[in-house]
Amino acid sequence: MKKENFLNKVLQNTSCPQGFWGRMILRGMNRFHASLANRGMKQVEWQPEWNVLDIGCGGGANLKRLLNLCPKGNIYGIDLSEESVSFAQKYNAKDLDKRCFIQQGDVCSLPYKEEAFDAVTAFETVYFWSPVNRALSEVVRVLRKGGCFLISLEASDPELGKMWTERIDGMVVYTADELKQLLFEAGFSSVKTIRKKEELHIIAHK
Repeated sequence: MKKENFLNKVLQNTSCPQGFWGRMILRGMNRFHASLANRGMKQVEWQPEWNVLDIGCGGGANLKRLLNLCPKGNIYGIDLSEESVSFAQKYNAKDLDKRCFIQQGDVCSLPYKEEAFDAVTAFETVYFWSPVNRALSEVVRVLRKGGCFLISLEASDPELGKMWTERIDGMVVYTADELKQLLFEAGFSSVKTIRKKEELHIIAHK
């Protein structure tokens, strides 16, 4: 039982990494979420000059990918975790405060102007957005008209996801249909879902 409680304690770092175990989780995210992120990014026709926001930027690996995909644009990262922000800043030190800007913040109150971004991304993080409708409204606000919102998830079956949601506080696994409805309610004009085996990728346009 103690072992299970310890594991549950470590797993809380998937939502808001802190301390030693948080850094271990961030290293794991950068490595093991790479294939998910790459498959998701292939669903978008990236433009060199785009300004992009990655919400829940975690260890910063996806920021580096976006810097390569949009070589003439600026890439922004935001995360609720101070540990994640520090980790991502070190990971992207070469471009930090030049074309890459990373800060701590809450998705439900994004510190950016309206229509500031051509695209917004969210990898393995929507599970933790609360309230999710407010968070999605914020994404709509900071996205330009016609802009693209990419969501990539490894879990989209609430029943199968219980192995995680019963261990990780505040985690919610949504079905594709639930997310699609939430996105339309938030103000997106089109929503496309793509399945890659167990993965779910969603492309929404404002």
